[in-house]
Amino acid sequence: MKKEKATTQRPAQKQLSPGHQLKMRPQPQVEKRGLKGSGRLKGQVALVSGGDSGIGQAVADLYAKKGADVAIVYLKEHRDAKETKHLVEEKGCRCLLIAGDIGNEKFCQSTVRQTVAAFGRLDVLVNNAAKQHPQTSIEKITERQLEKTFHANIFSYFFMTKASLKYLIKHKGVIINTTSVTAYRGSDHLLNYSATKGAIVSFTRSLPLALIEKGVRVKGVAPSLIWTPLIPSTLPGKKVRTFGSDVPMKRAGEPAEVAPCYLFLASSESSYMSGQILHPNGGEVINT
Repeated sequence: MKKEKATTQRPAQKQLSPGHQLKMRPQPQVEKRGLKGSGRLKGQVALVSGGDSGIGQAVADLYAKKGADVAIVYLKEHRDAKETKHLVEEKGCRCLLIAGDIGNEKFCQSTVRQTVAAFGRLDVLVNNAAKQHPQTSIEKITERQLEKTFHANIFSYFFMTKASLKYLIKHKGVIINTTSVTAYRGSDHLLNYSATKGAIVSFTRSLPLALIEKGVRVKGVAPSLIWTPLIPSTLPGKKVRTFGSDVPMKRAGEPAEVAPCYLFLASSESSYMSGQILHPNGGEVINT
């Protein structure tokens, strides 16, 4: 699929949440051109939530390029998910698509069982799926909206981790959690989203203390403004047009620029790291 060149300015566009990547203009870049495979993850199996598009799709693609089979979980964006499957399989790896609501613990348990049944093991869990609902005031955040955001963004991390743990312990695996720059500097219009991302930071720092003796490492990535379906599906058109222009690099990041963080954290090169978070954020210096 043709990928347009990244730009600071993007055409105004609006989608219904959670958004569809194939409808975005320009298309996010999920592959790094010229990046060759090396077999760094050969024989391993990764489970990526939110793997149908954006950062999750870029991670699935890069993991496959390095030799891993990948299961991806997504809500209902079937066309985007099929594109991820195509990207993974053209690298010679297998891809399992699982659609459903990760805010439901029984679904998360089923997802892990399906992954292990298909591939025989689980080595890397990437908790990545998220939703956001911008609001101009805390008074406009309903109880229902708050519950849905927390179930998708942090409850699911607990559910997927619990379901995966015995398999990750068996293979000395890795858990990688996606948080956000908003967890560190806040966001006046993403109060519930940034609150969940702050919870993910604490989760990522606390969980390894319980798992370090079991051989499971826990790490995180805190991206800044990345061009994914969350943007046109939740922001007004004029904000989409200039999205990312206020970071030091003056542009939004591409999913392909974030995915290498997940590769490093999944690989043996980061074997002495646990409880740490990487910050691909366009040059923004934050208090970590």
